[in-house]
Amino acid sequence: MFNADEYFERIGWPASSPSVLEPTLETLTGLMRAHMTRIPFENLDVLLGRGVRIDLDSISRKLVSDRRGGYCFEHSTLFRAALEHAGFQPTAHAARVILFTARTASPRTHMFLSVAIKGITYVLDPGFGGHGPLVPVPLLENVEARDGSDVHRFARRDGEWVLEAQIGGSMMPLWMSTLEPESPVDFVVGNHFTATWIESPFVQRLMLRALTPDGRRVSVMNRDVTIVRDGVFEKSQLADRSALRTLLKDHFGFDLPEAETLRIPSVPEWD
Repeated sequence: MFNADEYFERIGWPASSPSVLEPTLETLTGLMRAHMTRIPFENLDVLLGRGVRIDLDSISRKLVSDRRGGYCFEHSTLFRAALEHAGFQPTAHAARVILFTARTASPRTHMFLSVAIKGITYVLDPGFGGHGPLVPVPLLENVEARDGSDVHRFARRDGEWVLEAQIGGSMMPLWMSTLEPESPVDFVVGNHFTATWIESPFVQRLMLRALTPDGRRVSVMNRDVTIVRDGVFEKSQLADRSALRTLLKDHFGFDLPEAETLRIPSVPEWD
């Protein structure tokens, strides 16, 4: 079900060397960075009305063979299979995203992973998009994980773990979780809700992020595009859906002709 050779080729990982697959923190960090810089975050299939399947075969076909991107359920399911192949024992969890929403209004519809190494649990979140960490974050209160200008850490609130990120000079909460293990069926329900509920952000908005090998971070929210490189921000707006298709080819590594007919409820001027 998991084609290791095809996956490692997709993320540019030197899988021919047995030593790089030892279940160490160095391997974990390298695999996570390789995965996130080669496989983008995107919700295009939701907006195209195709739905999102989260069985491993469907995810591998889309993210690996077709060289597309996906969102949390797809990224974490695929990355979990890669970690198991490398000798890790990852656990899947669910969280409530609270970056823009109060906890009481946010369902547990975000999927992420954890791995224990030498007595320390590390959290891996390859499918958050936006301000998600590119490196494993230790599950230790107020211990920072730094990667360039990125800073992430965990705090405790109301008996739950809160992942925080430095945004605009302040630490902001991204999500909350009890860190209890989740069953696969819970993610099936969460994925269905995320991809079909009329008020879901993934149904209403275009959300994209690519971390390119040359160091660019390309983020898209509806028509707004932000490209960051070496601390320099370049902001622009997509003029039309043809410009979106060009952006996908230039920065996300795939062409999607259907993008030129895409309907985004939050961008009514494109209807």
